[in-house]
Amino acid sequence: MEIKITRNPTGEELEKMGVFDWPVWEKETSKFPWHYDEKETCYILEGEVMVTPKGGKPVSFSKGDLVTFPEGMDCNWDIKKAVSKHYNFG
Repeated sequence: MEIKITRNPTGEELEKMGVFDWPVWEKETSKFPWHYDEKETCYILEGEVMVTPKGGKPVSFSKGDLVTFPEGMDCNWDIKKAVSKHYNFG
């Protein structure tokens, strides 16, 4: 299972996906386990995060990145700088 990151997608790409109509999630600096029941795509508005998939290598992303997490993935989140993101499941 792989986390996909698109660094600095264009505003046009984001508009086409409807990213700015998605809900926003915010979280302070913290560490916690997470399981994805379904695919999640998110656009990072602020912050710096490292996510380590179970049995995989850590992946870092930050402001301006579009990130997709696969359905069924177990991972650990390590929020280095408070995060704010638009998100969409499915």
